[in-house]
Amino acid sequence: MKFLISVIDDRTGSATADEMASIDAFNDRLKAEGHWVFAGGLSAPGAAVTIDHRGVGEALLTDGPAHESKEYVSGFWIIDAPDPNMALELAAEGSKHCNRKVELRAFLGD
Repeated sequence: MKFLISVIDDRTGSATADEMASIDAFNDRLKAEGHWVFAGGLSAPGAAVTIDHRGVGEALLTDGPAHESKEYVSGFWIIDAPDPNMALELAAEGSKHCNRKVELRAFLGD
C-alpha cells in the first residue's frame, strides 16, 4: 500500500543540521527496508501558484497558496508499507526524525 506522509511546519527550510542528518538516516532506512518511493521538500507557500480551470475559457492563475494558513506542508514522503499499522509506525518515526508533526494519508485504490 502507498501512503503520503506530509510534514507540517510554519516555515520552509527550517531544519537544523542535526535534523537534516536524522532525516537522511531515516531516508536511508526507508530505502534499505523497501519502504522508500519518493520524498522531497517544498518551497514556501508564497512561491505557489493556484490554478483553476474548472470552467469554460482560460485557466485562472492566482499567486500564492490555495488556502491561507499558519502551518502548511513543507515536505513529504511517499512510502510503501504492507499495512496501515506499519505506515503509522513509519510516520511516527518520520515525525521524530524531522522534529515536526506529520499527517499520514493512504492513496486511493492501492
